[in-house]
Amino acid sequence: MDSKLKKMARVGYVAKATVYGIMGILTFLAAFNMGGQKSSNLQVIKFLENQSFGNALLVLIGLGLLCYSAWRFIQSIQDPENIGDDKKGKGKRVAYFISAILYLGLAVYAFMTLINAGSSSGGSSGGGITGTLGVVVFAIIGVGLIVASIAQFNKAKTKKFLEDFGYDSIKDEKKRKTVKNTGYLGLIARGIIFGVLAYIFIRAAVESNTSNMKGTSDAFSFLQDSPYGSWLMGLVAAGLVCYSIYVFMLARYRKFKA
Repeated sequence: MDSKLKKMARVGYVAKATVYGIMGILTFLAAFNMGGQKSSNLQVIKFLENQSFGNALLVLIGLGLLCYSAWRFIQSIQDPENIGDDKKGKGKRVAYFISAILYLGLAVYAFMTLINAGSSSGGSSGGGITGTLGVVVFAIIGVGLIVASIAQFNKAKTKKFLEDFGYDSIKDEKKRKTVKNTGYLGLIARGIIFGVLAYIFIRAAVESNTSNMKGTSDAFSFLQDSPYGSWLMGLVAAGLVCYSIYVFMLARYRKFKA
């Protein structure tokens, strides 16, 4: 595989890890009333905008997310790692394509925010789709999130995420444990978030309450309102920080198959 493509992928992983890390830390702090806020990807962009050198941070994160989106598009269309065209391979490539679109949207939002043209401030504040179309769209999203949730839990259970590292080739025991533990906990946290969001979308479809799009911050609110909510939200947020560390490790040690 071309070395420039590998570098682009690694830059993309760094950007993705940064977003998840900030999201997890802000939400963890909010869970225990230590500041912060229940966050989504869009709120992370707003958070960066409000920091010192915010414009520079937005440029960097926007470019990084563009790299990640491009890498996912290439994986889905050109298949540089020979995932294949069988049923399983096509499923993975479709998932990569959807991921590419989502992160492209986030990159565009970062640049729109940079030029003060962003119009949304959080995961649950965007416009919705009403009527029968809204119900159908929300139901489809809900089913897709169920599939995504199951995939995260399955990936953690089977430990297939270790294959991306050439795990056996990592000799340092601390690095091996970091990759294994953060990947496991991070995937479980993502599985929980996707599962909660699936429930929220499907419930909204059943109740024909599709006036507002839902996001990660809505999932955190759902967790916070449950018994032991602050602790549960805090644990899931900590899991997202673990996922961030895992993706940073992926940026450093990812083994490309071709």
